[in-house]
Amino acid sequence: MKISLALLFLLLAAAGAREPFACDPRDAATKTLPFCRADLRAEERVRDLIARLTLQEKVKLLGNNAAAVPRLGIKAYEWWSEALHGVSNVGPGTRFGGAFPGATSFPQVINTAASFNASLWEEIGKVVSDEGRAMYNGGVAGLTYWSPNVNILRDPRWGRGQETPGEDPLVAGEYAARYVRGLQGTEDGNRLKVAACCKHYTAYDLDNWSGVDRFHFNAKVTKQDMVDTFDIPFRSCVKEGNVASVMCSYNQVNGIPTCADPKLLRGTVRGAWRLNGYIVSDCDSVGVFYDNQHYTSTPEEAAADAIKAGLDLDCGPFLGVHTENAVKKGLLKEAEVDLALFNTITVQMRLGMFDGEPSSHPYGNLGPNDVCSPPHQQLALEAARQGIVLLKNQGPVLPLSTRKHHPIAVIGPNSDVTLTMIGNYAGVACGYTTPLQGIRKYARAIHQPGCADVACASDALFGGAIEAARTADATVMVMGLDQSVEAEFKDRTGLLLPGRQRELISNVAAASKGPTILVLMTGGAVDVSFAKHDPKIGAIVWAGYPGQAGGAAIADILFGTHNPGGKLPMTWYPQKYLNNLAMTAMDMRPNPSKNYPGRTYRFYQGPVVYPFGHGLTYSSFVQTIAEVPKMVYVPVDGRHHSNTTSQWVRVTHARCSRLSLSFSVDVRNVGTREGSHTVLVFSSPPGGGWAPHKQLVAFEKVRVGSGGQERVPIRIHVCKHLSVVDTAGIRRIPMGDHALSIGDLKHSVSLQPQTLGVIKS
Repeated sequence: MKISLALLFLLLAAAGAREPFACDPRDAATKTLPFCRADLRAEERVRDLIARLTLQEKVKLLGNNAAAVPRLGIKAYEWWSEALHGVSNVGPGTRFGGAFPGATSFPQVINTAASFNASLWEEIGKVVSDEGRAMYNGGVAGLTYWSPNVNILRDPRWGRGQETPGEDPLVAGEYAARYVRGLQGTEDGNRLKVAACCKHYTAYDLDNWSGVDRFHFNAKVTKQDMVDTFDIPFRSCVKEGNVASVMCSYNQVNGIPTCADPKLLRGTVRGAWRLNGYIVSDCDSVGVFYDNQHYTSTPEEAAADAIKAGLDLDCGPFLGVHTENAVKKGLLKEAEVDLALFNTITVQMRLGMFDGEPSSHPYGNLGPNDVCSPPHQQLALEAARQGIVLLKNQGPVLPLSTRKHHPIAVIGPNSDVTLTMIGNYAGVACGYTTPLQGIRKYARAIHQPGCADVACASDALFGGAIEAARTADATVMVMGLDQSVEAEFKDRTGLLLPGRQRELISNVAAASKGPTILVLMTGGAVDVSFAKHDPKIGAIVWAGYPGQAGGAAIADILFGTHNPGGKLPMTWYPQKYLNNLAMTAMDMRPNPSKNYPGRTYRFYQGPVVYPFGHGLTYSSFVQTIAEVPKMVYVPVDGRHHSNTTSQWVRVTHARCSRLSLSFSVDVRNVGTREGSHTVLVFSSPPGGGWAPHKQLVAFEKVRVGSGGQERVPIRIHVCKHLSVVDTAGIRRIPMGDHALSIGDLKHSVSLQPQTLGVIKS
């Protein structure tokens, strides 16, 4: 039976599907206009559209709530949607209900980073974008997602550290590229499945600490730290991930608001890194640098400064209100507004929003059955399993036995939670399995919360918890934090567990009849030195915020149906690390004369609770380095490097494109259980001084059966990963012996310059 096009659209509308954003084939007045012709190049189409707009229409497209242009058949569009670890309802562009009651809620990003599994990161992105496209087709979501957050976790108190891939630049950069590729699709480099956005550029890692908030903070950052640390994830996101958008942050960097800094936006992001997409402000950032930071004298100057700096889209109304007057006052040229629109509308073109009826698009067949599907929910469970980290296993007491350990006392304010498991920037999950529910699938449980909430201000519930531990064959305590303690606009003041949690843990452990296992549900690091050294606490498990299936994953780890393999993506510092350490101090490197300890494992060398990369398993792996060279020659442009004994070679003077150190690591499983092992390769460069004392240069995840062996290929890009940054912000390759460490293995590789003829550019 044939159905007319008009009837088809009526049926789609009745089913809640999205009508065309623009270029409706039913609209005879617009369907033949050049900007509606999919056979033309996107550049031609965009320029044709912009030429048809009035200035008043243009400025109304500069905000996240972009207005409709009815005379050209263009619908209103909400740019702000979020997909940090699943389609979220934080932004107004997405709403749940009807055919889309929820979406798959994956573990928080800090958990997913702990898997050190780059293919998993990309696979999660693919699933999230499938669900986002399906919801767009259903008329309840946009296609522009302001995710991921790839800021470096510099200070453990930061409330938004949970959203990040951790403290290491290499890991954060790889996460950025892989998650973005998963979201955007890689089949066609020009067409986008959804448009991702790496945020918040840059040096943004303070929300509200000791009277300083993100709206007023001026991050004083050296050129060295900018290039060596803060830039790396964003550079990787743009250059390797080909992200469609970058978001500038609220704070100033060295006295200039990031959203008004032409060196950062137009010079670095669009110029040096060649962003193919648009730059958007964090929400109300332009208004913030006018109203809060008083960076300009008039709102028109603020609008002009932002657009001239390279900002294309404002999350907020500021540009829509003040840009027209900025043009009329001569502070801004209309052509500069056109350039901003060119960047945003081109992304919409790449998303297919000007190609007519959505069901005919490459992803137009996705619908409600593609959201919360069984495979998607299974991936959420697997991601949670891979991101859980076993910190301590004395005895070992884990895994628990379903035969020996029953009943089990399940204690703690996070033992039967749902929303806590999905962290922040989450939407409505498909469903939840709490830790209590997960454990009850394996054994009978006696449940006592112990504390009313994570604040644990009273000991009123201690008695029931202690009595449960006395009678049970094993005790599992699920403690930690939640969004009332660490969150956006809420930084922590310290690293200890809140309230009387420590007292409850110690009292329960002392009374426990069987082994006591402490499960920590937190986004950031906590100082649990007391539990680490308490012989009555046999095991400690960091579960992070493990997503909708977190309780099932925790139980699978506790009872051994899954062998833990996660590694910490951040250092767990002792509380004393924070002594006189201001969150506002941005320097990464230590300064002994000022008792400044330095930041992250790359520069801090003091005592830790648990180090970056720590994580135990139920198996035992032996690593052996195979086929590794002892010397690598670095081809150097003779025009710049006549002295072949020079200690340093500028990266820009070396032939870098194919310059790699390649070798293999054999991983043998000598345990009785199949499991996953992460090969972490660190380098300590020669020369000392301003170089990190060590830095991660490669990582690979491998699964090995009991008694089996796998060969893991390692490839280290010499210019990217064996180079260091000097005080002027120039990246250089140290010549001489680089000490590689892989677990307990040590190997030295000597880099030597090899002078060649002049390199032709």
